[in-house]
Amino acid sequence: MSMQNTMVGVDSSARRASTRAIFLVTGMAMGLWAALVPYAQLRTGAEAGDLGLLLLCLGGGSLIAMLASGRIIGRLGCRAVIVAGVLLYCLTLPLLAVFSDIRLLALSLLIFGMGVGLTDVAMNVQGTLVEQAANKPLMSGFHCLWSVGGIAGAGGGALLLGSGFSPLGAALCTVALVVLVTLGFLSSLLPTGGEEEQSEGGKARPNFRLVLMAVMAMICFMAEGAILDWSGIFITQERGMAVEHAGWGFAAFAIAMSLMRLTGDVVVTALGRKRVLIIGGVLGIVGYLLTVLTEGWAMSLFGFALVGIGAANIVPVLITLAGQEKVMPVNRSVAMVATLGYFGVLGGPALIGWVAHLSNLYVAFSLVALSFLIIVLGALKLKY
Repeated sequence: MSMQNTMVGVDSSARRASTRAIFLVTGMAMGLWAALVPYAQLRTGAEAGDLGLLLLCLGGGSLIAMLASGRIIGRLGCRAVIVAGVLLYCLTLPLLAVFSDIRLLALSLLIFGMGVGLTDVAMNVQGTLVEQAANKPLMSGFHCLWSVGGIAGAGGGALLLGSGFSPLGAALCTVALVVLVTLGFLSSLLPTGGEEEQSEGGKARPNFRLVLMAVMAMICFMAEGAILDWSGIFITQERGMAVEHAGWGFAAFAIAMSLMRLTGDVVVTALGRKRVLIIGGVLGIVGYLLTVLTEGWAMSLFGFALVGIGAANIVPVLITLAGQEKVMPVNRSVAMVATLGYFGVLGGPALIGWVAHLSNLYVAFSLVALSFLIIVLGALKLKY
């Protein structure tokens, strides 16, 4: 059965709404974790290096799940895998809010990461099937809802914590909302995961441009992961913001990214993909340098917002360009760029923690700013 046949009847307003809903609630869970990171550090007494290892557990769990998810989705379908993933991260999110034993927290983060990883791949598979059946761009809008979820999780978590809720109370409120939304859209989730097209000819191998795009995507996601897991630490410890407002660092980034993704297709049409990559990379550099070189939490939040504006459309453009390469089937080339990209958001925060342990967060953020140069220069080498 071909991919085209599996998409018959996939597109509908209900399918699109269910896809957006799962992107939203998964972003919400990750956003709340951003608000809980400083509390986890205080409970465990973890140093920067130890916290980096903890975050590696989250990334490791996600990566393990993502590597196996393709086969699982093919057998069970998007709906079953999404439900399993949501169940995993909903069961473990409250544990992240209470555990003070660093080993138990590490195990919980591993399972939480597996739930997020499973859900992430399954909702992207569903989003791809729905988009192809609709025969018009939808993916930027889907990913925009993930950013909106991040805002709701980080900003909403900060509001709850600031109004007197305990970390456990904030986590339970989030879990209740995620469960209600998932149940409400359960019947519209795709029961199938589609089928992979068979490639023709011999073995397909990635070319230089695909490898470069994968590296560029990884850098962009690493910058996002650094803000997700380290912005709260930076603005509370280095800029004097109260710990209950730690989530606003990621919220500023996510708000800016969401607004840019809402207009992403218009921006790409007006400027072209090459200019979008170059301008996005430059804004990433400027945003991180503002955060590091200026005083006060307000300028740090502005710097995080600039990074969000710059990074918003980089990965969608790279995914589109990857699909245009002819050296590999579209599904394989896009999967390669996306998977390595996600590795950046999973493994990047741990790397930031190790660098911060050896020096400080100023140096770590400066290195992230420098890495955006690869995106700027790489944009000159791609085929448009």
